[in-house]
Order: sequence, then structure tokens, then C-alpha cells
Amino acid sequence: MDKQEKKWRAERQAPPSAADPLAVYEADWEPVSPPRSEVQSKSPFKERRPRSLQRYGGQGKTEKPPNAPKVRRTFSKAAKPVPSAVKPSQQALQQRIVQTKKTAKTAFEAFKRTAVMVRRAAATLISAVTGLIGGTTLLLALAIIIVIAAVASSPFGLFFAAERNAPDTVSVAEAVTQVNIAYNTKLEELQTGNYDSIQIHGQAPDWPEVLAVFAAKTAGADDGVDVATLDADRVSRLTAVFWDMTEITTEVETIEHSGSGDDDGWTEYILHITITPKTADDMRTAYAFTRYQNDALDELLADRAALASLASSLTITNADAAEVLQNLPDDLSPERRAVVQNALTLYGKVSYFWGGKSLVLGWDSRWGQLRQVTAAGNSTTGTYRPYGLDCSGFVDWAFYNATGGSYIIGHGGGATMQHGYCTDISWQDAQPGDLVFYPDNSHVGIICGRDETGNLLVIHCASGANNVVITGTSGFVSVARPEYYGE
Repeated sequence: MDKQEKKWRAERQAPPSAADPLAVYEADWEPVSPPRSEVQSKSPFKERRPRSLQRYGGQGKTEKPPNAPKVRRTFSKAAKPVPSAVKPSQQALQQRIVQTKKTAKTAFEAFKRTAVMVRRAAATLISAVTGLIGGTTLLLALAIIIVIAAVASSPFGLFFAAERNAPDTVSVAEAVTQVNIAYNTKLEELQTGNYDSIQIHGQAPDWPEVLAVFAAKTAGADDGVDVATLDADRVSRLTAVFWDMTEITTEVETIEHSGSGDDDGWTEYILHITITPKTADDMRTAYAFTRYQNDALDELLADRAALASLASSLTITNADAAEVLQNLPDDLSPERRAVVQNALTLYGKVSYFWGGKSLVLGWDSRWGQLRQVTAAGNSTTGTYRPYGLDCSGFVDWAFYNATGGSYIIGHGGGATMQHGYCTDISWQDAQPGDLVFYPDNSHVGIICGRDETGNLLVIHCASGANNVVITGTSGFVSVARPEYYGE
């Protein structure tokens, strides 16, 4: 062994000098990015250097100091160096795993609120993990699986159902409408009878709470199913939750009115319908929610606006409506296209209400709320049902929203007034955006396109369907062009 080799071995075995101690933190660690000039370019295993604050924030990070309350940073000198028994490849992998967990946790907290946040966080997580692992196939696949399992299979997967996303499914807004129709039918049945008056007490539960409870119960249970898609089974589960949260009782009050003279008097019958909603907190106990389900329920209810937007989405999600919009003629005027498109946004989402009008841009918050029918001339007059639109109210809303609130085709009247601001045309000249009428203007609709055989299609709010529907021209006897188009 030559002298140079002996000297090298002696230096390797010697302990670190007092001038080269190891710095150890007594305070909380904070990541601080080092200046580029201070970033170590060589392997830390080739040369012994003091570990400093900048080293913990840079690429040379080897271990994470323990958490402690944030205080002023001080340093002390350690008596002995901390041995590093971890190989470089293992050390790098551990760092990546820790950072991946941090990224996943941050992203998961971010996407719990809204559908947009969910999608963005998923993309952020995948991008971050890809950057950390350099595109390693196995870990990237695991990251994708984590995103899918944590979101789509969790109660927060409900935000993915804002639109139809699979065959034989509906959007959240369409599912809510189906439940509202069942609710309306129940109220109609209860109000059938010879009553002098009907009084409604209370309202159904708020839809944000119903949706939150449904998601936590359905997807949060150990044996639950996801709520990222709403098929017939899941809509049935949503309906069951709604009725569990909605208690309806009835009572008939009788008042005897004494007569005078030749009047023998009479008996007044008043039907009282009491609707008692249960809150989300009530359902925690009723359903015996687990801690996870309770936490999920709290997080969902932290953003009621996001849940409300799911129940009142104006996105055209129905495949039939989307196809009608896609098949509009390319040379159709922007004014006509806007009227048809706005009309299609309500397809399958708003119930029929005699005398129902709305001059609101976008979704009307009154829709679905229980109200008394005050307009005369209909068998439902005086009864209570979820608020919606009648046929002319639907047409008014479509034109009002198409023009940004600057035009009301009926000028405050019904179908007859709407017809009065149109010019009758032949069926051969009919285009999307023109109006069609029943005899005596008893019903009105908007031509929205043609079917595969070339027959005209009409979108209208129909009492028989208790909804906004697309049908053929059966029952409509005349077609007219609104003066608004200026043609």
C-alpha cells in the first residue's frame, strides 16, 4: 500500500472535525428554496458538508425534521454525525412517496367542493406525480387509480353526475325533476276532494341537504355504490332519501256555521296539509352515519351553492335535446338559434304550473317551491304544487333569456298575446324558433327542429307531461313567425 492510499484511508476513517459539525434544528422546519448558486451539483455521498436550512428546501433534501410550533429558528451543534444508511435509489424513492402523499392529500382536499375543482385537482395530481417520478408507468398508474377511487367512488363523485355520463343515466337536475314530479303527484292526490279551502303548512327539505345526505348514505357506506352516475337504481335511492326526509300529514278541519232565518247554516271543510322536513342533522342519526359519512356530509354541505347548482343546472344534458341542437341548420339566424337553445336548457327540468311565469335570467329559484295556484280557469286553481311554468310562461322565458332580458314576446300576456305579435305562415315555411298554437291559442310551443324523417319538432311545457317536452306537431293547428326576428 503506497503512501497516498494510506493517507486516503486515514481521512475516510477519521471523525468530522469541530470545524465541520452537523447542524440540527431545534425549531419547526419550513421549506425554503435555495439560490441556484447554492444548489448542490454533486452527489452528497462524495463529500461531507454541513446540512443547512437551504439544503432542506432544495433538491438535496434527505430527511424531514419533526413538526413543532413555529418559533424563531436557532441551531445547535451535534456531537456526532447522523449516519446515512439509506442507498441513494431508496432515499429518492422514499422522498417521492412522501411528496406524492402530500400532493394527493392536498388535491383531495381541493376537489371535494365542486365538479370543476374535482377535475382540476385530478389533473394537477397526475401532473405533479408525473413530474416527481419522471413518468414511471407503475406509479403513474397507481396515481390514476387513487384519483378514480377517491373521487368517483366517494360521496363527492356526485359532482360528476352534473351531466349524463353513461347510457341510461340522467343528470342530477333531471333526477331532481323526477322526484319533484312524484312529490307533485302525491300532493295532487291529497288535495282531491270537496274542500272549501286548502292550507299548506311547511315546505319540502332543501335540495342541497337531500343531495348531500343521499351522496353520503349511498357512496359513504362500506357496501355502498358510487353516485358518479345516476341510473334508475340510484334515482330510486335518491327518491327514497327524499321521502325519508319529507313527512306529510293531513287533517280536515270542520267549522259549523249557524244559519239565520231560512238559512239552515252550513259546514265548512278546510284541508290542512302539513309538510315537515327533516334536516341533514336529523338524518345523521336516522341513518346511523359513520364518522366517514358524517365528515363527507359536512364537507358537502360546506358549499351548498355547488349542490344547488347541480339541482338547477341549465346545461343541455339530455341526449335528445343535444341532438336537436346539433342538427339545427347551419344558416339559422343567431336570434333563432338563441331562442331554441335557451328553450332546450329547460327540457325535462321544470314542471307545469298553471299561470307560472318567470322573467328571470337563468334558473328561477322559485321553481320547485310549493306555491298556491292563484290563476283562475283551471282545475288546479286554489291547489298547491311545486312552482314552474305554463306554456306561454315557458315561451316568454326562452325569448327573455335569448335576448338577455330585453324582449318579452307576450308583452305580459298569455298565448293569445304572443300570437298577436306574430305573423301566420305556412307549415312549409316554418323554421326553428317559430311558434305553433293549439285551437283558440289554448297552448303554445316553439319549433325546435326536425326529426330524422323531416317532420317538425316542438318544444313546449305541457300540462299532461307536467314538464318541458319535445314532441311532434300533433294538436297544433297553426304556425306563426314572431315579429322579433324582423323577417
